[in-house]
Amino acid sequence: MIVEPVISLVNAVLFVLLAPLVGGLIAGIDRKVTARMQGRVGPPVLQPFYDVGKLFEKENMVVTVTQHFYVLSYLVFMVVAGALFFSGGDMLLVIFAFTLSHIFLVLGAYASYSPYSHIGAERELIQIIAYEPMIIFTAVGMYMVTQSFNVSAIVNSGIPIILYLPGVFIGYLIVLTIKLRKSPFDLSTSHHAHQEIVKGVTTDFSGSNLGKIEIAHWYEYVFLLGVVYLFFGFNPYIAIAAIIIAYFLEVLIDNTISRAKWQLTLRSAWLIAGTLGIVNLGVLYYLKGVIMP
Repeated sequence: MIVEPVISLVNAVLFVLLAPLVGGLIAGIDRKVTARMQGRVGPPVLQPFYDVGKLFEKENMVVTVTQHFYVLSYLVFMVVAGALFFSGGDMLLVIFAFTLSHIFLVLGAYASYSPYSHIGAERELIQIIAYEPMIIFTAVGMYMVTQSFNVSAIVNSGIPIILYLPGVFIGYLIVLTIKLRKSPFDLSTSHHAHQEIVKGVTTDFSGSNLGKIEIAHWYEYVFLLGVVYLFFGFNPYIAIAAIIIAYFLEVLIDNTISRAKWQLTLRSAWLIAGTLGIVNLGVLYYLKGVIMP
């Protein structure tokens, strides 16, 4: 009985220590693949680490001192969400911490007096409204399959969840485009400079605060791809392959489709992804009622 809490603690600590390294490498590989798709050589894979290092060397200019608190809270709650997830915690609590972290980012943007920052904050809120239902559908679907919201129970169930939740998985991939800030749904900001004139939600962040935001994004990458793992957790090798394919698909979409308006983002997340999720859950509920009346 003592072993499980120790394993959970070790997994949480490993996430806190290793996720920034893995997330930074993912960002570097993303830039490299993007450059190749555009016929460029691209920066080295370790460039994201160099960029963040330079940010921490610069003067930390803020419009209001409260931005320090909001950025730190954004990073902390993102770390908490990922640590809870990889320690096998409750999926609903993970989603709560994950959403709360982005609320702090929005508040940090609103703390500025810049209209560009405010527009970025409003678009970030639109994105939260767009992807949140599908994230919840994902957790509910996994509960219906495994009878548990605990990530550890879902992973150890050995059930091929993807066979039961194909619609939910496709819906999750759609909102994953929003969460990875990739075209056509990179409304509030983009990780690629050529897509930005003004940086939206991060307009008035600089120095170490901007560096913290980038690190939080690295934590976010690992967490989001960890959810993809759950669909294929019955076989770790298939799960890792699915993560690689899913991320490559996101990069491909990012480089082949231009940025859409916020109306299309909501329609895609609610009508397409949401419909896929609801129909999938409805069919699953019906089949369970037929098999186990």
